[in-house]
Amino acid sequence: MSSELLMNHFGLRPERTFFDGTMNRYMAGGSLYSIVGVSNTEQETLVEIYKLSEHLSAQGDRYTSRFVQSNEGKFLVTEGEKDFVVLRNEPLSPPEGNALGRKLGKFHFRGRLYEEKVEKINRMGQWKMLWERRLSQLEKAYYQVIQDQPVDEFEERFVESYPYYTALAENAIQYLVDTELDEDPDVADAGTVCHERFGQNTWGTENCIHFPFQWVFDHSTRDLAEWLREKYFEKSQTFHPELQEFIREYEKINPLSPFAWRLMYSRLLFPLHYFECIEEYYISTSEQQKKLVEDQLNVHLRNSGQYESFLADFYHMSEVPVKKWGIPVIDWL
Repeated sequence: MSSELLMNHFGLRPERTFFDGTMNRYMAGGSLYSIVGVSNTEQETLVEIYKLSEHLSAQGDRYTSRFVQSNEGKFLVTEGEKDFVVLRNEPLSPPEGNALGRKLGKFHFRGRLYEEKVEKINRMGQWKMLWERRLSQLEKAYYQVIQDQPVDEFEERFVESYPYYTALAENAIQYLVDTELDEDPDVADAGTVCHERFGQNTWGTENCIHFPFQWVFDHSTRDLAEWLREKYFEKSQTFHPELQEFIREYEKINPLSPFAWRLMYSRLLFPLHYFECIEEYYISTSEQQKKLVEDQLNVHLRNSGQYESFLADFYHMSEVPVKKWGIPVIDWL
């Protein structure tokens, strides 16, 4: 069906189809094409994403996917009563070695030059509200389990661990609030194009693709914090040099202000890994998946002291002049 869509609406005949870890890509005429179902995406959101991709391309970002017009000159096509858009990339390799931090810095710098207002995918200044909503949902689940009595080992672990992780989340929210009250943002703290969840392979492993349907508009430290979080859980004992290298490379393009450091730290304080475990367990319909999530939760609980040590040592590891800048540390860590 996908190949037919490309042929019927765009006159493209794919020579190769492959899954790159994120989605299927189609090679045709020396270019890469991606098909995105957008039946449930609001038109205003599509317009924002389109304008941001055009902006980044105009700023010289060769990796950004660009929307392709159909044979009828439309960006939106309908096939089988569903709506789709098609995006195009040049097949370019990902950055080598330790260049990811620098590349992300350039990406954020270009995104910060966007002058139009972003509303639909804007997350600037919304962390507190989103975290409080998530905390409220977790609280409801917790009291429901208490009321019904834990039925299995997972729920027992949830009930036992909930007070600790709630306290951690509340600390993150308070740290965020204090940061916004205490610090004056720099020019470089303006919103930019970020990712819902930036990690080592977000831009691909075989081809480097800056994919607009992964984007949100937010403070740059969102991407830095999520990369660090992933890297920590991947290799908590040995990631220190990579953390320093990544931040050093990033700061060659975008030096981080005290406001940015504190924002990043508040995001790392928020125990997203715990929330995701609980949420995934209750939305999963597969017993096998539930077991995997249960195992993951047990790992997180077993290593909670280690994560505390990471948080306690974070500013020192990152070589942040805490005393000079008057950055507060959390004593109980």
